[in-house]
Amino acid sequence: MEARAIAKHIRMSPRKVRLVVDLIRGRSVNEAIAVLRFSKKAAAVPVTKTLQSAVANAQDLADRDGESVDVDELVVSRAFVDEGPTLKRWRARAMGRATPRRRRTSHITVAVKAKEN
Repeated sequence: MEARAIAKHIRMSPRKVRLVVDLIRGRSVNEAIAVLRFSKKAAAVPVTKTLQSAVANAQDLADRDGESVDVDELVVSRAFVDEGPTLKRWRARAMGRATPRRRRTSHITVAVKAKEN
């Protein structure tokens, strides 16, 4: 059983968020949360929330099926970042000119599943 969570339209560049997501892929959930807690990157906050949501989804799926899931046995099976829509803004420049500015967004996907013995 694999449970996933998706956070959409996160106002951070996908390139920067991928640096954080690469740290947790393949780790146990407890270890991944510890790594994210001590990360200085701003992207660690939305990635942590998405991971916690995936764990809650796994517990909810297990309850619906009449099973039990141990959080200590969960592993981050998949974690990736997709590019969201780009917000186009303008920056004022000298002599009445303006230059385009792209504010990038990200879609974060984290999936967890029980550790295979």
